[in-house]
Amino acid sequence: MKFTDTAISLNVPDVEASAAWVKKHLGFTEAMAADGFCSLAHPEVGFNLIYLRTGLPTFKPASAAGRADGLLVVFTVDDIDADYAQLQDQGVEIVTPIETEPWGERYFQMTDPNGVVYQLVQWVAPTDPQYAG
Repeated sequence: MKFTDTAISLNVPDVEASAAWVKKHLGFTEAMAADGFCSLAHPEVGFNLIYLRTGLPTFKPASAAGRADGLLVVFTVDDIDADYAQLQDQGVEIVTPIETEPWGERYFQMTDPNGVVYQLVQWVAPTDPQYAG
């Protein structure tokens, strides 16, 4: 098996709102779009982020045609504190304030207008010796 590209596809009620949000706040650019569909790319991310409008009759399988829910879209960053401050200044809805887990995962979570949860994470030195390398 040889993969040539990767994408994650999320079903949302308002494709344009999620697309505008990731363009404004996360630096994605539109790769292609049509009615009820938008594919976005980022030069530092290894996949395209696709939004599909819920209820599209062409969506297969029908059992997965509902709204994207119960998932996190996670990006690793180099300076989480600066990114957190910048996104707060932009008025982004932060749903989980910045925190650090004992195993060294420093992260926060935010949502777009459709309620999709995005998490930014930076790996730091573990604070609990049981997780130290």
